[in-house]
Amino acid sequence: MRWSGVVTCAAATAALLVQACAAEPAPSAETVPAPSSPSPTEGQPATAAEPDAATGRERRTAPRRDPLADAVEGLATGSDEAVLGADISWPQCPRGMGIPERPTQGSPPPVDEARYVVLGLTNGPSFYPNPCLADQVADVRARGRMAAAYAVASYPEPVRLARHGDDGPYDGGTRLGALANTGYAQAQFNLATMADAGLLSPIVWIDVEPVPDFEWSADREANAAVIGGLARGYRDAGLAIGVYSTPYLWDQVVGGLELGVPEWRAAGHTSGAAALATCAPGEDIQGGPAVMGQWVERNRDMNLTCPGVSLELERWFHQY
Repeated sequence: MRWSGVVTCAAATAALLVQACAAEPAPSAETVPAPSSPSPTEGQPATAAEPDAATGRERRTAPRRDPLADAVEGLATGSDEAVLGADISWPQCPRGMGIPERPTQGSPPPVDEARYVVLGLTNGPSFYPNPCLADQVADVRARGRMAAAYAVASYPEPVRLARHGDDGPYDGGTRLGALANTGYAQAQFNLATMADAGLLSPIVWIDVEPVPDFEWSADREANAAVIGGLARGYRDAGLAIGVYSTPYLWDQVVGGLELGVPEWRAAGHTSGAAALATCAPGEDIQGGPAVMGQWVERNRDMNLTCPGVSLELERWFHQY
């Protein structure tokens, strides 16, 4: 993933979103056995070879830090240090996988210094799983990293709406109710994807942004109904939710909808300093607190925790 009319869970969507505007539940303690698969090594820093001053022969030295990690060294956020992490999804899968609209790219994996990884559940739009999620989870486990989950939200295709519109906790006889039920089904599909891959996370980040080839509708109220159903689906499963977006992209998709949930804020192709700047008051997307700032550099999605988050990492990530 690369990335306000004032409406606050109101008007025709109020009944649909009452669950989405409720307080955060405690993280789920449920455990799922994780598979063991070979971990990818592409893009990791190699062990260096240097000449010995006395003999002239090469001697092996410790792996060098990735320059991306050096670039954020010492960036402080007040009372605690920002913690470096990454997010990955279908672009990091080996080439030759994925749906036609989202062929995998073999993009670089996280830098060695990343303490946590947020793993994408979808192959772009909803109802299409990340084709190598199990291997990515296995790599996180093998490296003893912390993990969390995110999933791209998307407007349902007609076949999905027909299949799921009447099946869920909302009144499928109404347009907004059918859309919310389909959002609820998206959450259930993503939760099954997590379980199949052995991914544990106390939270699912809902990625709200334009999805090329699977565009959102021009009706922001309808789009908000989908997001409300998604939010309820995750919460009914006992997971916390958060939002990944930018203020501009959020407004483009759902207008002034305010869930008040934690935020993962995108800064685009900028820098670690710019990502930390998104943590500041007044940079909120939908009225929630900042947890992480993300930026893109050297074809990697990089993340830093916002002030105070390093003191409670277990609230946001599962430790493998």
